[in-house]
Amino acid sequence: MRRWKRAYGAHPLHLLVLLMAFALAGYTVWVLGFDALWNHQVWWQAIAVWFVAAIIAHDLILFPAYALVDRILAAASARTRLRVSPLNYVRVPLLGIGLSFLLFFPGIIRQGAVTYHAATGGTQQPFLQRWLLLSAALLAVSAIVYAIQSLRARRPPSRSARD
Repeated sequence: MRRWKRAYGAHPLHLLVLLMAFALAGYTVWVLGFDALWNHQVWWQAIAVWFVAAIIAHDLILFPAYALVDRILAAASARTRLRVSPLNYVRVPLLGIGLSFLLFFPGIIRQGAVTYHAATGGTQQPFLQRWLLLSAALLAVSAIVYAIQSLRARRPPSRSARD
């Protein structure tokens, strides 16, 4: 097992899961057919183009950016020597903000406005404001929880905890 991990870099189950994921992706393309993934009328609306663009945008732009920010935060957190590290209290809300942005993005840019109006009778106008409010709430809750944890860490242990 050590020789495998030294050569491959991970547990054999990692390779198995990776191969299963590729098999599932290949099966999906085979079942759907390539025509379902490619729009012949408007090429930039093809699922394949958006998939490749998402890979490029994430792997070449977003991942290095948020990995750099995370390293900066980790280094700053290590230098401050606080009793409670603020690192996860920043990571978790930012993850929630990023994922909710992916969900709200079509509404924010008003993609499918006609369909949305026909289905709901409303407009997509409040999507940006709602996402900003959700982001502020996530950050506020995280800040409150961090403050509570910091205050609890400053208190001396109670008598029952010492005994």
